[in-house]
Amino acid sequence: MPKVTKSGKVKTDDLPSTLQRSDKKAQETFAKTLDSAEEQYGDGERAHRTAYSALKHTHEKVGDHWEQKDHKGPSDDQAKGGRGSGKPTAGGVDANASKEHLYDVAKKLDVPGRSTMNKQELVDAIQKANDRESRKGRESGS
Repeated sequence: MPKVTKSGKVKTDDLPSTLQRSDKKAQETFAKTLDSAEEQYGDGERAHRTAYSALKHTHEKVGDHWEQKDHKGPSDDQAKGGRGSGKPTAGGVDANASKEHLYDVAKKLDVPGRSTMNKQELVDAIQKANDRESRKGRESGS
């Protein structure tokens, strides 16, 4: 089922909850890419992976929603390498960002112990905090 109407408006009710809580640009990027990918690959996991990959080039997951990145480009080694690269994904965390940026995101999410963490530990802690916030958002129904 298309996520964008013929007039180009995103059907937000059909989007994942984290995208429903995100800005219009994130919603449009995901929805338009998903529609295009479904035309090419059919409705399924591959189309969704393609849409999330496109989203991760412009946005990063912060808590229970997606925020626009300061720079465009892949968010982690998986996004950089593409399908079948076998590299780990950071689940929407911009693992290619600077340690300073990751620290700022961890601070926004109130990650404990962030000041003593190295870059990979910050990525892992942010990913866990994002998952926790997404779960809360789903449970509250927003």
